[in-house]
Amino acid sequence: MQDKPHRRRFIAGAVCPRCALMDKIVVDLETDQRICVNCGFTEDRPGPPQSSPLAAAKKAIPEIPTRVSRAVARRVQTPAEPITLVDPEAGGGKTRS
Repeated sequence: MQDKPHRRRFIAGAVCPRCALMDKIVVDLETDQRICVNCGFTEDRPGPPQSSPLAAAKKAIPEIPTRVSRAVARRVQTPAEPITLVDPEAGGGKTRS
């Protein structure tokens, strides 16, 4: 039985730090590693810093409920309305004197 291949996604515009070629970096979606398909360079993707003041502040401050952040606001749909298009060259509209 053959192992399931790793899912990889190319990163557009990324430059390899070792061979300096552009568009050769892929991210392995299962192991979360950056890999250069040209020279074999590998590196773990950095996670968010846990000790940064910004990360600590985000955890401490809850999101303020607004009309946009509420789930009810995202479900509202605008009803469709018929419109009439008028061609001014066809003589259907008013003419200026």
